[in-house]
Amino acid sequence: MSSVSTGGRRVRAATAGLAVTALTLTACGGGDGGGSGGGGGGTLTIGTTDKIVTLDPAGSYDNGSFTVMTQVYPFLMNTPLGSPDVQPDIAQSAEFTAPTDYTVMLKPGLTFANGHALTSSDVKFSFDRMVAINDPNGPASLLYDLAGVDAPDDTTVVFHLKNPDDQIFPRILSSNVGPIVDEEVFDPAALTPDQDIVEADAFAGPYKITNYDQNNLVSYEANPDYQGLLGAPKTQNVNAKYYADASNLKLDVQEGNIDVAFRSLTATDIDDLRGNDGVEVVDGPGGEIRYIVFNFNTQPYGATQPDADPAKALAVRQAVAHLLDRQEIADQVYKGTYTPLYSFVPEGLTGAVTPLRDLYGDGNGGPDPDKAAQVLQTAGVQTPVQLSLQYNPDHYGPSSGDEYALIKDQLEATGLFQVNLQSTEWVQYQEDRTADVYPAYQLGWFPDYSDADTYLTPFFLTDNFLANHYSNQQVNDLILQQATTADPAQRTALIEQIQQLEAQDLSTVPYLQGAQVAVVRTGVQGAADTLDPSFKFRYGALSQG
Repeated sequence: MSSVSTGGRRVRAATAGLAVTALTLTACGGGDGGGSGGGGGGTLTIGTTDKIVTLDPAGSYDNGSFTVMTQVYPFLMNTPLGSPDVQPDIAQSAEFTAPTDYTVMLKPGLTFANGHALTSSDVKFSFDRMVAINDPNGPASLLYDLAGVDAPDDTTVVFHLKNPDDQIFPRILSSNVGPIVDEEVFDPAALTPDQDIVEADAFAGPYKITNYDQNNLVSYEANPDYQGLLGAPKTQNVNAKYYADASNLKLDVQEGNIDVAFRSLTATDIDDLRGNDGVEVVDGPGGEIRYIVFNFNTQPYGATQPDADPAKALAVRQAVAHLLDRQEIADQVYKGTYTPLYSFVPEGLTGAVTPLRDLYGDGNGGPDPDKAAQVLQTAGVQTPVQLSLQYNPDHYGPSSGDEYALIKDQLEATGLFQVNLQSTEWVQYQEDRTADVYPAYQLGWFPDYSDADTYLTPFFLTDNFLANHYSNQQVNDLILQQATTADPAQRTALIEQIQQLEAQDLSTVPYLQGAQVAVVRTGVQGAADTLDPSFKFRYGALSQG
């Protein structure tokens, strides 16, 4: 996740017939899910270097903000602990009632923490405003298939879709566009300030915020009115402390000043803490990827440059792909906490292939300077290529500086590139990158749901969150087609084809795949439960032993 646009777009995918998809989801009872009432006892303090951009779901598409939203907002669909599969959260049931109608029935008697009733009107409002605001740093593009929302009564919501049998839509309801907000508090046409949200107590998730000092300290209290899938939190009160320096985060968890450190310690710090008697390092499956984005207007030979030349611009991107030594970055900077990534869909997900290993470098994952030189020479590109490359020093962890210094060295070692490497803090970075300020720049991605689609749809549709002016109609149509293809083998083949086409275009160059890691004080339980394939860190799973 990171940022987006939705403007009135999409070409229809090939339809999959008129039969109603037999996808029906019903709220589960029993176990720890589906309960209500306050949380367990005690207080936990969680530390992070992530940043909050905004508490308004329409205005952010980043991990730091979404982690907060996961605690305080309800979703129609969510993922139970330990599973990547969506189930109803505050919904009682969810199903396709027609090929393009997805109908959700809410549980009766839902309320926000401020006492306002939570009805289908709030649900319709939440999705309507997401599309209407369409903030450039928000996730609205995930709603590319949404034609409209109806609320025929207080507990019924009907989502009208553009394409029949959308296999992704139930997962999208659990993603960054999914938080349900209070229509009596939120502005329908503009972002609502964080303090207004907090003061109005406009929360209906497992927790509510009781004190909010943005990117310094956020205090949570279990919400006794939550009636969702995740049940009552195991800890009544949670404090989230925000750090500018990962070394201080490490020191505080090591000395017991905080109970949990989650995102982002350096690889060296994690390795060091594995030998500390007072803490436990907990690893979970990872969907995070790191990649370089090219702006097709402002990169060397980009469309708005005086020497614009699409063939030369492609050659520059291809040369970068030939020169990256992913294994060196993984080993030298991240000490094995990341692994090389040779595609746009990370290893382990259905449909993942490795076209970047096949098409670039030495064919075995290593770099090939001779191929890089040849592709530039064939296109008539003069060397060294002057490349401005931007990275962010705070949002993607403290090792980003070492990471991009090494990438600069790899590109310049051949004499084919001269790299102007600069860094910008996250809040400004988010604004600049969508305003064509950076010709090439760092991003990371934290998946919205555990499916290959989340690595394709937000990136490579014509209207995408990268806002990098990339467009390929064939790719656009194939992405829409895979989302409505019910046959698993056919859908997998489409996902593979999209990756092959993207490897030729190189809108982005992915290079690393990471794991989820939390460091907890001895006696803290539940971290392994929430470091699951949902990729959501849920404070309510944590407790003192």
